[in-house]
Amino acid sequence: MNIKNLKTAVLTFSFLLVSTTIWAQGGQASPATTAKGTINGANITINYSSPSVKGRKIWGGLVPYDKVWRAGANEATVFKTDKKIMVGGKALAAGSYSIYIIPGEKTWEIIFNSQTGQWGITHGGESTLVPGKDVLTVTVSPVKTKTVEEHMRYLVTPKGIALVWDNLMASVPVK
Repeated sequence: MNIKNLKTAVLTFSFLLVSTTIWAQGGQASPATTAKGTINGANITINYSSPSVKGRKIWGGLVPYDKVWRAGANEATVFKTDKKIMVGGKALAAGSYSIYIIPGEKTWEIIFNSQTGQWGITHGGESTLVPGKDVLTVTVSPVKTKTVEEHMRYLVTPKGIALVWDNLMASVPVK
């Protein structure tokens, strides 16, 4: 190999290496993130992938009404508690759970399911929820927010958890 070909090969390899590194660090459309907090002495962690609005209609559009949604992007969202808690007045044992949501125009069902580690949807686009593994379901009423939240996020507050995205916030009381 002559010096010109060697330089070309090194430059090409360097370009590919830098491009791959940049993509790996910031190329995810819905980056993985975590919300953490403490509620009545229980450590709560929510691991999820955060999609963006990107000018799309979210509620009743990208996320259809009255259909099971994985409550985030990519893998199913995982909720963890290290102590027994009360969610919407119902007992939830310490452990890890996938969260699924059935959003409606006026109320949402928030589902805590014992299956974790699965991708959020099948190749056909259907939810991976296995209803026989549902542990707890609560109904909440989302409220309109004053501003649009571009990136979906979960909050853990002393009063509970909330999902905020686009122009809605759905809060779930936790004690």
